[in-house]
This record gives sequence, structure tokens and C-alpha cells, in this order.
Amino acid sequence: MKRVACVRTPGRSDTVHSMESGQLRVDGLSDGELQQLVEDWVAEHVPEPWRTAAQRGGRSAIRAVRSHEAYEAWYPSFAASGLAVSTWPREYLGLDLSVPRARIVESVLAPFNLGRLNPLGLNSAGPALFAHGTHEQRLRYLPPLVRNEEKWCQLLSEPGAGSDLASLATRAVRDGDEWVVNGQKVWTTWAHFSDFAICLTRTDPNVSKRRGLTYFIVDLHAPGVEVVPLRHIGGEVDFNEVFLNDVRIPDAYRIGAIGDGWRVAGSTLAGERQMVSGSGSGGVDRIGGSGTARLLARAKELGRTHEGSIRQRLASVYSEERIREWTNQRVRATVQAGGTPGPAASIGKVHQGGLNQRIQLLANDLLGPTAMAWETPRSVNSSEYGAALPFEVSGMLRSRANTIEGGTTEVNKTILGERVLGLPREPDPWNDRPWSEVPRS
Repeated sequence: MKRVACVRTPGRSDTVHSMESGQLRVDGLSDGELQQLVEDWVAEHVPEPWRTAAQRGGRSAIRAVRSHEAYEAWYPSFAASGLAVSTWPREYLGLDLSVPRARIVESVLAPFNLGRLNPLGLNSAGPALFAHGTHEQRLRYLPPLVRNEEKWCQLLSEPGAGSDLASLATRAVRDGDEWVVNGQKVWTTWAHFSDFAICLTRTDPNVSKRRGLTYFIVDLHAPGVEVVPLRHIGGEVDFNEVFLNDVRIPDAYRIGAIGDGWRVAGSTLAGERQMVSGSGSGGVDRIGGSGTARLLARAKELGRTHEGSIRQRLASVYSEERIREWTNQRVRATVQAGGTPGPAASIGKVHQGGLNQRIQLLANDLLGPTAMAWETPRSVNSSEYGAALPFEVSGMLRSRANTIEGGTTEVNKTILGERVLGLPREPDPWNDRPWSEVPRS
């Protein structure tokens, strides 16, 4: 098995990384002055074709004139301004704004579809570092994370520890000022593009499964790390297996106390659920296809809007998407106020998983017989395989994972029942037994 080379975002030679390099100064500004400052920044720094497209046709028009490569090349200007993470402290490339003032910023930026790159870093590593990391760790990792110079993923699930993550078997054994890690992780999103990962390991097998865990940062370029891509049913590669073979990790890479990894992981898991909850969550807007705006436009293009059943399904998913967005905005406000998403993030995760599947299935159904056959390359291993599928078909296929990734719907419903509704905990006869005695697959 071959280690996949990391793909790094091209840097810009004129980008200066100090706090004075384009970071906006907002202290003492009124709300109106803040809004004007952001509008002026957009006029000066957002390329004119993108601004024109936003005024002409919104997100679809922006996508037509702005490639992902062009956006990545431009993104350091956005990160340097402080607008990408405006509620974060200034020393971590934020603007230290309150939630109400951050909403002013978002209202100005929203029409230009300035999505945050490195979402697993922002929504998974960031919360763990803020809640449990040291000041030195935050200074080292957060600024390049915000600038998208160092990409992140998370090493959590294992072949025998998915829904029951606390039963994981990856071991970390201390050796002086280092830890030696051995194990296998799976379903690791974007590991083949990443530089660092947050990793949950077992450091004490003789205590209960949730007490003997420790949380680390793993350099994915370190000796002993092997990344093996996993191809989706639709042809694309997002997921990976990651093998850790005698990987040596300095103790300075540990986040939180030894044995306290389960509590640290709670920050990451809540952030991940928020990220995949969709619009208004502040992270990945949708995994698998696009939203109802494109769905409505596509129905008009295909002449299907006069059909009663289609109209009912369109109205249903549109209404659900709006409700989901409002729910997620409440979670996002908590995060912007300095808190973590908490168990309430599971509400958006449960709703979004099923909703996106319904949206993508309807998009697929709109195609009619066209959705059942298409030209593909001869080899399913071809890099062109995924691109050959109609967009609606690839979105529908990809969306089938939505109720599994980021915590299964069943697990998230248990979280909601116990931590939001106050129901009794699910019985677990092995809860207090040493991990070494717990049956595992």
C-alpha cells in the first residue's frame, strides 16, 4: 500500500502572516461603521467578476466564473482580514467580535458565497484546541489552519469501533517524551489532502473504555503513517483508511490530560455534527448534491413544475430546509458566543441526514429515465468515473452516507434522548468494566 502525497494549497508571495497584514481594525466602530468597513473590504478585495456574478445570479452565477483553484489562491486575503473567523481572538486571526456584530459581517459577506476552507480544521480541531489545548498549541496551529495552509482531518472511527467509538483499539504507549502509536483508522475524510489529524487513542486498557483514552495531534507526514484512499460508489474519493505503524508522537502534541481524551473528543464530535448539519451551521453546507434553490431551478428547466406530486415534494423539502437553517443558526450563535455546539447539534445532524437524501432523490427523480443510464470510462478506477455521472445521480449516490457519517442517526437520536430530553441512559452492562474485558468485533 502506497502513501498518498499531500496536496498543498498554493501560497501567495505577497501574503504577510503577522497580525498587521490586512487584519481589519474594528475596535470602537459603531455597527454602521463596521458594516461600511466590511463593504469597503469586499469592494477592494473580492474580484470584480465574482461581485458582478453575485449581483447578477447569486451562487450559481458565482460558480460559473470562480473555479475552486482560483478561490483557494485568493483565500489567504480573506483569512488575513480576520473575517473568516470573526468571533475568534485576534491572535488566532479573528476579530474578537461579539455574536451580534459577527452577524453584521455575515450579512455583508453572504451574497458572495465566501465559504470557509479547511472545514474539518475549523469545526473539529478548532473546538478541541480552544476548549482543551494550551496557548502555545493554539498559537502554533490555529493561524495556519485559518489560512488553509495546513489542512486537517480526524482519526476517530476504526473497523471495530464506529458507532461505539469509545471501544477503539488504537494504542498509544509512552516512551519518554514521546508516544508510540499503533492502530488503524477508517472512513477518514480528506486524509489524502491533509497535513495534520486529531487522533483518539487508548493509553490505558485496564480502565473502563471511556476513561483510558488520550487525544493527540498526528503529523500525517511522519514515518509510519500510511493513507489508503477508499473510492465511493459514485466514483469520487473522500474517505480513506489510515494505518499507524510505530508512529512516534511528541508529548507536546497531546491535547488535554492523559486519560481525558473522551471529554476532549466531545468538542470535536459536537463540532463535526454541526459541520454536517447543513445551511446555517457554519461548516460544510451539504455533502452530496446541492440544495433546494438549484432543485427548483432544475424542475423548471425540465418542465416538471406543473406536476402535482412534484410540486408537493418540492414544497415539502423547501420548507424543511428553511426550518433546518433556522435551527442550525441557533447552534451557530452558541459557537460564535464562545461555546461548543453541544448535544443540540445532533438535532441538525439527524434532520439534515434524512432531508438531504430526500432532496437528492427528488433531484434524481426529476431526470426520469435519463437517471438510469450514462456513459462511463471503461475502468471504475478511472479518475474520470465520478465526473461522468449526471450531477443529480452522483449527488443522490453520495447522499446515502449522510445518515451514517458524522455519527449515525441512531447514535444522535440516543444523544438527543439522553442529553436534551432527559431520558434515562441506554443500558450498558460493560460500562464500568475494564476495556480489556469488553467484547469487541
